[in-house]
Amino acid sequence: MPNRHPLDAVVIGAGVVGAACAYYAARSGLSVAVVDRGPVAGGTTGAGEGNLLVSDKEAGPELDLALLSTRLWRELTDVLPPETEYEPKGGLVVAPDEATLKALRIFAEGQRAAGVEAQEIGPDHLPDLEPHLAPGLAGGLHYPQDAQVQPAQAAAQFLRAARRHGARTHLGTEVTALLTGPDGTVRGVRTPAGDLTAAHVVNAAGTWGGRIASLAGVHLPVLPRRGFVLVTEPLPRVVRHKVYAADYIADVASGSAALQSSAVVEGTPAGPVLIGATRERVGFDRSLSTEALRRLASQAAALFPVLADVHVMRTYHGFRPYLPDHLPAIGPDPRAPGLLHACGHEGAGIGLAPATGLLIAEALTGTAPTLDPAPFRPERFGDTPGNGAGR
Repeated sequence: MPNRHPLDAVVIGAGVVGAACAYYAARSGLSVAVVDRGPVAGGTTGAGEGNLLVSDKEAGPELDLALLSTRLWRELTDVLPPETEYEPKGGLVVAPDEATLKALRIFAEGQRAAGVEAQEIGPDHLPDLEPHLAPGLAGGLHYPQDAQVQPAQAAAQFLRAARRHGARTHLGTEVTALLTGPDGTVRGVRTPAGDLTAAHVVNAAGTWGGRIASLAGVHLPVLPRRGFVLVTEPLPRVVRHKVYAADYIADVASGSAALQSSAVVEGTPAGPVLIGATRERVGFDRSLSTEALRRLASQAAALFPVLADVHVMRTYHGFRPYLPDHLPAIGPDPRAPGLLHACGHEGAGIGLAPATGLLIAEALTGTAPTLDPAPFRPERFGDTPGNGAGR
């Protein structure tokens, strides 16, 4: 596999973020190769729900990134085929009581100032959006910009589009080392199949992003955060939007290592209803948590009583790449010239992939960034393990 002519970039990771980086870089005219030790979407992407959310993000850098991605996902409907299952279904965040609804109103005010569309829905009109929703709720917020894709297909189609622009893929190929020049600059990757030399290496390795960073001698405190999803039997379209209770927003923003659960319920074009998601930091423990599954099922039935007697056909789980401040690392790492990072998106990587890919391509080509990349700078955690990791 050794390449005689250096590439412009090697992307490590064939999940949706790495695939988006490869697509936008190749579309910019760069020569690109994607390397992954497994198949396409073999990690976090393949265990995701496909959420493209703005509703769960407070005003700030991540929301700005999500709004950029929202626009890009819409543009990508002309590039990626129907198999991607892009569905701008909208989101509905519901409140059980007036105090929670008031907090949601304040949260939405900040979002609106950043460009989010959010419409308050009174309790009498919730059934207009979701006829099977439980009665007795105080109200909710409707977010028409929330959307959905099939995550594994999104990654695969990004890579297919990248290959149309000349990108190459090396699947089942593990990166064992980073190549460096005499001055220490990163200049490619080493694999059992041979070396790939490149002007830049993009670390899009998801939950393994910290390991790849360590190969360059830099610290990036990416930790795995486990999450479970339930999949029901195929049903008529009983859930029209992405629907979740307001406490999900607090779970997303929390840094707790303990089990947290707040059901996000949504139908799919194929019929099954997806019920996610739990969050807990237990390392890479893949054992089944019956408590996590019980909580999800109970919370979903509380939102949609019609689901109480529906059969769960399967469950799956994956590991979100968690960074302590809940922002991804995107862009060049000044501690290791030649290395760029695109990881640490936690549960939002599928939604944030296009904007991440665009920012990486702009950094690779020296183009002025569409969005200020400073909040995502990889070196913000410092050089010592544990710096900021407990926040």
